[in-house]
Amino acid sequence: MSLDSLIPSIDHFFEPTLTVLKQLGGSGTVQEIYDRVCASGHFSEAQQSVLHKDGPQTEIAYRLAWARTSLKQYEAIENVSRGVWALTPKGQALQTINQVQIKQFVAEKLKASAPPSSTQREHHADSVSPSDIDLDPESQWDHRAGIPVDSDVWIEHLLSELKAMAPDAFERLCQRVLRQSGFIKVEVTGKTGDGGIDGIGVLKMALLSFPVFFQCKRYAGSVGASAIRDFRGAMVGRTDKGLFVTTGTFTSAAKQEATRDGAPALDLIDGEQLCILLKDLKLGVETKMIEVVTIHPTWFSQI
Repeated sequence: MSLDSLIPSIDHFFEPTLTVLKQLGGSGTVQEIYDRVCASGHFSEAQQSVLHKDGPQTEIAYRLAWARTSLKQYEAIENVSRGVWALTPKGQALQTINQVQIKQFVAEKLKASAPPSSTQREHHADSVSPSDIDLDPESQWDHRAGIPVDSDVWIEHLLSELKAMAPDAFERLCQRVLRQSGFIKVEVTGKTGDGGIDGIGVLKMALLSFPVFFQCKRYAGSVGASAIRDFRGAMVGRTDKGLFVTTGTFTSAAKQEATRDGAPALDLIDGEQLCILLKDLKLGVETKMIEVVTIHPTWFSQI
């Protein structure tokens, strides 16, 4: 039996998503939801490492994302800002979760918004799949015009570019990111057998400055706790500050290890956070403000 088959289906994530949001006070980040659902579902590190297709998302993150999309269509939760979700009054009031009812509601809502000729109208509510719940984001943007910033499609495409880079080029990119984020004297060492340490930088903060070791892992999967322990071990006696950058993701165990009591805390930057950093720093990513025109026919009819 594959690990993929041991991960619950999308609709089974409806209830834990709503439960976690209630536990968090009515709102939470995607990361908080993911961590708590994984903890309550007792998902192993191996299960959390299973990628959806070739990544960049893990299978659990992928199914949780579609669960949130369904619950949004059901009007139980809303996306209040990028990466932050909140319960609606309807979601707060829900006492029991009927998976079939939610799937049927979403399917009917999709049918109502689809063109009459669409083959999606022929789909039965009980056979809802991720592609039935929402349109493929790839179909909503023009390659020549760019990708909407509020979609995750641009992150997937940017990660593909990053993972295609040569290892030394990726290290230079991380060096550039650190420099433009306030680090000084950033050096790439790239020494073999150095516990994965790829370089060192000095972070200047007001009157203080301190050395930070960093590791850059151009990776498609999930970084586990062992990699964090190895990195910290290589830092012992040299610095208390470490930064781990990857194009992949970090397992819950890796995050817990990074902030373990009694050990120097490590800062982690996963693939999505790296993409957002590159966009904010305008490194290989350009954003444009697009002016749109809205015509109001009623204005003209009432003049």
